[in-house]
Amino acid sequence: MAYRLFEEKHHASVYQKFRFTPPDQIRELIINYLDQKKGLPHVLAVDLGCGTGQNSRLLAPHFQEVVGIDVSECQIQEARAVSGPSNITYRTGTAEELPFPDGSVDLLTAASAAHWFHQRGFLAEAGRVLKPRGCIALLSSTDELTLHYGDCGDRLTQIYEEVRTVLLPYASSQVMVCRSKLQDLYSAIPFPEKERVEQIPVRLSVSVTNVVGYLESFSMFQSYRRADPEAADSMLSSIHNRFLEEMGVTSPDTEMEMRMEYYCVLASKPLHDIQKKHRDLLQLNMDVKF
Repeated sequence: MAYRLFEEKHHASVYQKFRFTPPDQIRELIINYLDQKKGLPHVLAVDLGCGTGQNSRLLAPHFQEVVGIDVSECQIQEARAVSGPSNITYRTGTAEELPFPDGSVDLLTAASAAHWFHQRGFLAEAGRVLKPRGCIALLSSTDELTLHYGDCGDRLTQIYEEVRTVLLPYASSQVMVCRSKLQDLYSAIPFPEKERVEQIPVRLSVSVTNVVGYLESFSMFQSYRRADPEAADSMLSSIHNRFLEEMGVTSPDTEMEMRMEYYCVLASKPLHDIQKKHRDLLQLNMDVKF
């Protein structure tokens, strides 16, 4: 999480208002995986790159304690401002330097955030802090979606695609990592037991206001706004008006259906930490030599 693109107060506010909570089927997938690999009790979940806490709050009923961590103080302030379960705490920090003892965490998760992590540092910390059989769950939606309302869905989707085409040149290289569905990170996970679940379909009823706000929350839109604030604000206004015109409505609260897909990378730490055994053996050999 050394990439620092979500720290402005306005962006954090937009993120809280318009980012979608991960769907229930993703939560069930993760909890079922943890049940199968580690079993009860579920004591501590750590939500990395927690943003404004949507995923953290989703996990809270299933753990004794949930800790949300994000590099952005503004995001953490927004998360703390939302009323939520008493077993959640939020703190600033990075995925590559976690404030937890060895073997203390049941679940490490990240929602639409793992592509910002430094791969080697994150995986080293995951191996350190997870309990034996503890799990990693990295989830995200893809940026390919379709919009539906009456008979104008194709035209609504085309508006979205036009916006995405304008914004893609402003996307960080890390956004491309997300679009690869974390392929390199998945390959680098050192645990033998791992899997990637793809094409998890989700349908949402979303107002015109929320669709426009969702686009505004994109990191590549924020980069576009920094480069040309006037053009970026004009784009949002244009999208808003074009959606209303195509739908033949006047209220921005009118809802359309958004169809999108999620994916989830899952992995379970071995019962016996092979890497730790290797380190201990090396240390023993050095002690014998000296």
